[in-house]
Amino acid sequence: MKIVLASGNKGKLKELEQILAPIGYDICAQSEFDVPEAEETGLTFVENAIIKARNACEHTGLAAISDDSGIEVDALKGAPGIYSARFAGPGANDEANNARLVQELQALGRGPFSARYQCVIVYMRHANDPTPIICQGSWEGEIQFSPAGENGFGYDPHFYVPEKNCTAAQLTDDIKHALSHRGKALQQLLSALKQ
Repeated sequence: MKIVLASGNKGKLKELEQILAPIGYDICAQSEFDVPEAEETGLTFVENAIIKARNACEHTGLAAISDDSGIEVDALKGAPGIYSARFAGPGANDEANNARLVQELQALGRGPFSARYQCVIVYMRHANDPTPIICQGSWEGEIQFSPAGENGFGYDPHFYVPEKNCTAAQLTDDIKHALSHRGKALQQLLSALKQ
């Protein structure tokens, strides 16, 4: 079954493919269909995920999966939160977002700075689906100033995972999928889709 991913993020596409391929789902990026990016006008991860999934369904006629995720830092009152992908401004890349995060935390002094990744995944069968499947996962950790690791994307090089004594960017894909916010939300989705 073909499902469109309401994102052009290659990291998210790779993770979704690895987790959902075994049950026979063919995941395609919305960029394959020239779907315009949805304007994320929601005030929560759930609202933004629904907006993105509906947009992908409307433009492709296919079922869609969307993911809205980000990182919340307690010392920054939950920021960057829903603005994680554009924390350093519109069109910002991972490097710029990480630089701003570190700069803001350095201004507060020494850590540790508790943080968590949040992920909401929405599955919609069609644009007017009145009962989308909504799955949520979170992953506790800390922000460290110095980046470490080459794996992952986003804030992973700065997201320290105490139980593994390394950053998210230093974990193998299998371990990251088992621990991460997205991995947890996707496991919920996998169970729901199997039913």
